[in-house]
Amino acid sequence: MTSKIFKSILSVAIAVLLASLVVITGMLYQYFGTMQESQLKDELSLAASATEQLGQSYLSQLDSDRYRLTWVDADGTVIFDTHADSATMDNHENREEIREALLTGTGSSVRQSSTLTEQTIYEAVRLEDGSVLRISVSRATAFVLVICMFQPILMVLFFAAGLSAWLARRMAKRVVEPLNNLNLDQPMENEAYEELSPLLHRIHTQHIEIEQQMQELQHKRDEFDQITDNMKEALVLLDHSGRILSINPAAKNLYEIASVTIGEDFLTLERKQFMREALEQAKVQGHAEFRAQKNGRDYQFDVNRIDSDGNTRGMVILAYDITEQVNAEKHRQAFTANVSHELKTPLQAIIGSAELMENGIVKTDDLPRFVGHIRKEASRLLYLIDDIIRLSQLDEGAEMDQEDVPLKQLAEDVCENLTDAAKLKDVTLEVTGEDVVMRGVRRLLYEILYNLCDNAIKYNRAGGSVTVSVSQRTNEICVSVKDTGIGIPSEHQDKIFERFYRVDKSHSKQSGGTGLGLSIVKHAVQYHHGKIVLASQVNVGTTITVLFDTTA
Repeated sequence: MTSKIFKSILSVAIAVLLASLVVITGMLYQYFGTMQESQLKDELSLAASATEQLGQSYLSQLDSDRYRLTWVDADGTVIFDTHADSATMDNHENREEIREALLTGTGSSVRQSSTLTEQTIYEAVRLEDGSVLRISVSRATAFVLVICMFQPILMVLFFAAGLSAWLARRMAKRVVEPLNNLNLDQPMENEAYEELSPLLHRIHTQHIEIEQQMQELQHKRDEFDQITDNMKEALVLLDHSGRILSINPAAKNLYEIASVTIGEDFLTLERKQFMREALEQAKVQGHAEFRAQKNGRDYQFDVNRIDSDGNTRGMVILAYDITEQVNAEKHRQAFTANVSHELKTPLQAIIGSAELMENGIVKTDDLPRFVGHIRKEASRLLYLIDDIIRLSQLDEGAEMDQEDVPLKQLAEDVCENLTDAAKLKDVTLEVTGEDVVMRGVRRLLYEILYNLCDNAIKYNRAGGSVTVSVSQRTNEICVSVKDTGIGIPSEHQDKIFERFYRVDKSHSKQSGGTGLGLSIVKHAVQYHHGKIVLASQVNVGTTITVLFDTTA
């Protein structure tokens, strides 16, 4: 801007200077020309008076290189000329100034030389005898005057241009300085040119609008960050070039990075081919999804294209941890297969026995045995269905009625109900500990003790023992079932609470049971916000301890 102002001022100054020189030169030329014409008329008047008195003798005595006098008769014949032989001169009757003088008494004219460098001024007057006396003088044209004055004009021009440049620079700086010192952050506090007030007011208004928009954007950004930072799902936003715009902590944990640079190419973090293919598919179709394992867990990846005004603006990558879902699906599949198998076995036995009886193959003496077999398998089937129903209720997490349950008395009731089974295995039952009362679901607490004691009896040795102990610690109730049985190998200890899992399937089939007892124990303990601690040694025995948090 300073340069433009400087050039404008300098151009105006030079233009004004040139115009001034032209005007002054023209006015001076005109002034001196007028003075010269007046002086020439005065000279002619004097010469005319002298010529009328003295005649040609006066004219012949004149010696002037500057002025030229010509005496012309009324018919245009040259009588005398101070610079040429009159006998050789042409008739002057048609000369403008001569013709005008003969008619009006005076005449004048100006004629240009052939070189355009000079012009001749003529003044004529009619004498009393009818002749005409003419005086002429040559003068330089305005062009010659300019040529002659070129050097001083050039010097003046250079000096004036330099002075104008200096003044223009100073003026430009002074004009621009207030503009350079404008405080655009606080536009209304400036005391600059009055003409800038509308602009400063507009800037002030825009500042307010921009500040409001920035606050809104920051608010939305904070909301977005707050939401994405607390998301369990991994979220990554990419621009149209595949560079990272935003990545939440869950995504950083997924890709095992402490920090990431915004603007970094996402494919430098995820180099797997399936991600490249998914991004390409999302660009074309708008959406892509796939499942993949990452860090030992299963994830569902959803990739969606972001469009705006018909153009692709970026991509959204959302990753869900579906490990539990995958495991649940596997468990459901395994559970379905196991249930089918467990239901099929007693049904086949019942159907087989019934067919033998129906076809009359069974002897009369053997009928009670076959009927007993059918009853036994039907009871086993009923127990299995009851256990499945209990597990389904626990899975659903339905609210159940709670009450104050005396755990030691409950353990004694369980042991009393299992007395016959213990006698058949030659196992002794014992309940020890404190009279602890717990708030809970009586039926579920009974199932916990019953299944733990039942397993302790089934997998015990002849002459062995099962001890149930109830105690209360600080903020904790402890129930343990200790047996002297065959024990559980360490590689199986993490799995025995899974549905239908058996350490020794052949032994389990002999001992009976549905394979769901310990799974029911696990879910019933979880329902009461408790935890299970297992300690077992092969051929020594097993102790299962259930801890209930009384503060939960």
